[in-house]
Amino acid sequence: MAKNYAHVLVEALERQGVKRIYGVVGDSLNPIVDAVRDSSIEWIHVRNEEAAAFAAGAESLITGELTVCAGSCGPGNTHLIQGLYDAHRNGAKTLALASHIPSRQIGSQFFQETHPQQIFQECSGYCEMVNSPDQGAVITHHAIQSTMAGKGVSVLVIPGDIAADEVEDTTIIDSAIASGCPVAYPDAQEAAALVKAINEAKTVTLFVGAGIKNAREQVLQLAEKIKAPIGHAFGGKHYIQYDNPFEVGMSGLLGYGACHEASHEADLLILIGTDFPYNDFLPKKNVAQIDVDGSHIGRRTTIKYPVVGDAAAVIENILPHIQEKTDRSFLDKMLKKHCKALESVVGAYTHDVEKHTPIHPEYAASLIDELAAEDAIFTVDTGMCNVWAARYLTPNGKRVDMGSYRHGTMANALPQAIGAQAADRNRQVCTFSGDGGLSMLMGELITVKQHDLPVKMFVFNNSSLGMVKLEMLVQGMPEYETDHDHVNYAQIAQGVGIKAIRIEDPRDLRAGIQEALAYPGPVLVDMVTDPNALSIPPNITWEMLMGFSKAATRTVFGGGVGAMLTMARSNLRNIPRSL
Repeated sequence: MAKNYAHVLVEALERQGVKRIYGVVGDSLNPIVDAVRDSSIEWIHVRNEEAAAFAAGAESLITGELTVCAGSCGPGNTHLIQGLYDAHRNGAKTLALASHIPSRQIGSQFFQETHPQQIFQECSGYCEMVNSPDQGAVITHHAIQSTMAGKGVSVLVIPGDIAADEVEDTTIIDSAIASGCPVAYPDAQEAAALVKAINEAKTVTLFVGAGIKNAREQVLQLAEKIKAPIGHAFGGKHYIQYDNPFEVGMSGLLGYGACHEASHEADLLILIGTDFPYNDFLPKKNVAQIDVDGSHIGRRTTIKYPVVGDAAAVIENILPHIQEKTDRSFLDKMLKKHCKALESVVGAYTHDVEKHTPIHPEYAASLIDELAAEDAIFTVDTGMCNVWAARYLTPNGKRVDMGSYRHGTMANALPQAIGAQAADRNRQVCTFSGDGGLSMLMGELITVKQHDLPVKMFVFNNSSLGMVKLEMLVQGMPEYETDHDHVNYAQIAQGVGIKAIRIEDPRDLRAGIQEALAYPGPVLVDMVTDPNALSIPPNITWEMLMGFSKAATRTVFGGGVGAMLTMARSNLRNIPRSL
C-alpha cells in the first residue's frame, strides 16, 4: 500500500536513528506531525521555533548524529532562522523541515506566504523545495546526505498538501547514507615549506581552535619537539587546555594569560584548526596556518605558510622531518608570564569574596566549575557569560561546553541545554545564562518543565547587558540603555512549576549550587551578580585605553561619577600590572 510523503519522510528519519523532532505543531505541518504520531519519534514541543533549531543543533553536536527541527509556514519558518544560522555555523548535522503554504497558492501573495528557499539560503548547505511526492522522496535523501557529509544544515521546504500525497517511487530515499569522514593529507610542497619555516625559526608558538578536536596528542607532540607555547581560541579550550604543559591561555576580548605575548613575540606563529576572527589580536608577520578547509586560510591575517589538511594528518606528516629544539627559554618565559597573569588577574575575585555583594560573577562561575560533574555539559549564553566560562570553566577531557561562538546570538544557552539534555537525561547539563539571554526565550522554561528535563539553569542576574556596556566603553561611549529594572527569575521559574533557588548573599552560593546540582529535576538558580564586573582583556590597546578614558570623562560630565567610580573599583583586579 502506498504511503504519503509525510510517512515516507518520517520513516526515513527513523532509519537514520532520529529519536525526536523539535518544533511547534500545527497548520501546514499537520501531515508530518500525524506521521510522527505513528512513529517511534518523540515530538519536543518548544515555545518558539528558534529554540527548536538551537536544541536540534546542540543535540547533534553532542551525539554526532542527525537531528531534526520543524516549523510551519510563514512565521514558523522565519522563527527557525536564528537557531539554524547557529547550527549551520557550528557544523551541526541538522535537518530543518520548513513546511510551506499549499502549492497551488505559491506566488499569489497567499496568507503567510514567504519564500523559504531564499530565506534559508545563507544558513544552510542544502535547501530545496518539494514539488511532488516522488521528487520529495529523492531530495529527502539528498538533504540528509548533505548534512551527514558535513555540509551544515539542510532544509526541506514542504508544501502541506504535497506532504499528504502518496509516493510511488522510493528508489533513492531507500539508499544508505554515507557518514564516513575521509582524512585529508597535506600537499607535499606545502608541508615541506612549513617544515623549513619551523626549523629556521628560533621560537614558535601554536594557536589552536576547535579543529584540533581529534588532534590533541599530535599537537602536544609537536609542541614538545619544538618547545612551543600553546594558546587557543575559545573553541579549542576544552580540547587542549587540560593536562597541557605548554598552556598559555586565550587571546582576544575573552582572553587571559600569556597567549597574546607568545603569539606576537615568537619568530613563527602556527594557526592550527582555527578561524579565530579577531584579526586585531593576530600578528601580521611570519604566520603559518593549517586547516582542513582551504577557504579558511588567509582570511584573518597574512599567511606565509599555508597547509591544507587534517590537523592530525598534517602534524604526523611533518613531525619526522622537524629538527628538535633544545632551547626552551622562550617557552619557560611564557609559562611564567601565564602563571603570573592567572594569579593576578583571573584568580582575583574568587578568593575572600564571601562577604562582597552584589555577588562577583567570577566567584559564582568558579564554584559552579568546582561543584559540577566531571562529565557535565555546559551551555553558555553570549555576552559576559562567555567571559566567565572562558576563564573559569576547567576542561578535563570529559566535559563539553557549547555556545553561539560563531553566530554570536543571545538566548542560546537554555534551548541548547534542552537539546543536550534530551539526548541524555542522565548526564548533567548546566547553563551559564545571562538574564538578557534568558529573558529573550524565557518561554522555553515551560518546555523544560513539560518534558521534565533535569537542566540546571544558573542565571547570572546583573540587570545589565554587560558585554554591550563593555563594547560601548572601549569605543569611548558612556554606557546607555544597558541596564534595566531588576527581575526575580526565581519567582518566574516557580510560577512555571520549576524548582528555584534565589541567591543574593555570596555566603549562600556554595550551598545553593550544591542543592541545585543534587536535585533530580529541573532547577533554576537566580544569582544576583555585580553589574559592574566587566571583563578587561589582558592586552589593552591604546585605542581601548583611550576609549575607556573618553567614556569616563563623558560620564563624569554627565553627572555619573558615582557609577564610574563603582565600575573602577569593580575592575581594579582586572587591570594588567604592566599598565
